Amino acid sequence: MALLPILRFPDERLRTVAKPVTVFDAALRQLVADMAETMYEAPGIGLAATQVNVHQRVIVIDVSEDQKGLQAFINPVIESVNGMQTYEEGCLSVPGVYDKVDRPSDVRVRYQDLDGKERVLETGELLAICIQHEIDHLNGKVFVDHLSQLKQTRIKNKLAKLARQNV
Repeated sequence: MALLPILRFPDERLRTVAKPVTVFDAALRQLVADMAETMYEAPGIGLAATQVNVHQRVIVIDVSEDQKGLQAFINPVIESVNGMQTYEEGCLSVPGVYDKVDRPSDVRVRYQDLDGKERVLETGELLAICIQHEIDHLNGKVFVDHLSQLKQTRIKNKLAKLARQNV
């Protein structure tokens, strides 16, 4: 396994729309393993392939307390949503920034597993939020896109300042 570099907002590569996975092989399994290792090391609870500059429709999520609940979603599609909730979100591509985002509280997602078998999951709460957040990445969106223009500008300025300090 290998740690992968995570793209940082406002990197334009985060705006790339991911392509569907068509080959379910050892390379896909390795990508998922590397993404999981990267996510745990960061630390985070979700990571989309787009965030590591791989533009395929792959996400990994683990919302468990003990990091033993890893789930991989290949070619995920949200089929239906229900309810609304406000949740404070953060993102590995937008380090140190957290803000409230309104999203549906329950989702039904269709996806494929690592063998290409089609699956359906109905879920709510944190897992539903995380799935929506990561699918946004696959569609070229970052959670700050859900915020006001003023907040987006402040976040960009804050991250630019931090980048200058870390040079």
